[in-house]
This record gives sequence, C-alpha cells and structure tokens, in this order.
Amino acid sequence: MQKRLILGSSSRYRKALLERLNLPFECISPDIDEAPLEKEAPKALVERLAKEKAKAIFEQIPNTQESIIITSDQVACLDGQILGKPLTRDNAIKQLSLFSGKKVEFLTSLCVTDSKTKQADLSTSVYSVYFRKLNLVEIEGYVDAEQPLDCAGSFKCEGLGVALFEKMEGDDPNSLIGLPLIKVSKSLSNFGLNPLTNQAN
Repeated sequence: MQKRLILGSSSRYRKALLERLNLPFECISPDIDEAPLEKEAPKALVERLAKEKAKAIFEQIPNTQESIIITSDQVACLDGQILGKPLTRDNAIKQLSLFSGKKVEFLTSLCVTDSKTKQADLSTSVYSVYFRKLNLVEIEGYVDAEQPLDCAGSFKCEGLGVALFEKMEGDDPNSLIGLPLIKVSKSLSNFGLNPLTNQAN
C-alpha cells in the first residue's frame, strides 16, 4: 500500500508547488499559533513552527495508514528583523519601501515526517533577494497590480514581483514561494516515496 502523502498547509502557493511533483496528496490545515516567542531567532522560529505544524497534523489523522507529512514555515528578514505578511496595501507599500536597494533574506523550514516511525527530516533554506532601488510610483503600481497582501515580503516572485529585484541567490527558487521542492524530493525519496518512480497515472 502506498503511503498517504499529506501537505500540512492551507497555502495555495505551497499546494501549487507540490502539485508539480505529480504525486497524489491531500491538504490538511495545521491551525497553530504562529506568533514568535520572545527574543526567538528567525531560524529557531521557522523550525519550531514546522515541527509544531507536523504535530498538529498527527493529531488530526488516524494511525491506520502510514503517512508522510510535509510541513513548512517561512519568514522574511531585513537586518535580522522578522517581517510578517503585510495584510494591507499600506503595509505592503511600507515593506517594499524599506526593501528598496537592500538585501532581504527568506528562511524557509521544511519538516518531512513519517507517521509510523516518527522519523523527521528537518532542514532550513536561506534565499537572498536583492531589491533594486524603487520609487514610490513603482511600489504602488506593483502592489495595486499584484495585491501581494498574503505574501511574506509583499511580493510574488513567480509573477510581476521579479521586476522588483536586482538579483537572487539561493539553492532552490521554489523555497522563496514557500516550499523547497529539491529538498522535498530528496526527503520523500528517503522515506520510500521517490517522485520519479511513484508517478500518478
């Protein structure tokens, strides 16, 4: 019996990324408190939340079928300061104004867990985005065009957001969208679900 694959996320962006591997999976929302602890470092935050999301999914599924659970968390950091999702137009404009001419780091944690053995593969990817110098007209035009209000960093790199950048640095550009697919593929293979040999019909 093939292992059940679960994406522990309600993010449509992560769902779209995982669909690229052409494996059958289902989405379950972990519904946890994602607030950072006092003085919690960005890497510690994303790794803690990825593990807590996996634990929350375990509590929602029966133990009758072995499952592989994928959870992830991401934060954007400017000069070591954690930046949340903007949620409003004004906040998005403020964030992008802060980013103008600067480097922003995106930390994306990945936790892939086998429900039977409780073995977990935890990793964190760092992806750097260098913003070009932007004026207010450009920033407002971008925010109004793409409405990136639910995105860490106030942009969508898979769309018009790429026009905001000078350059990008990192191992996997998918991590910037929220799910490092290269590491996902390796972890799934380690747990016996190789994407190349378990293709859906």
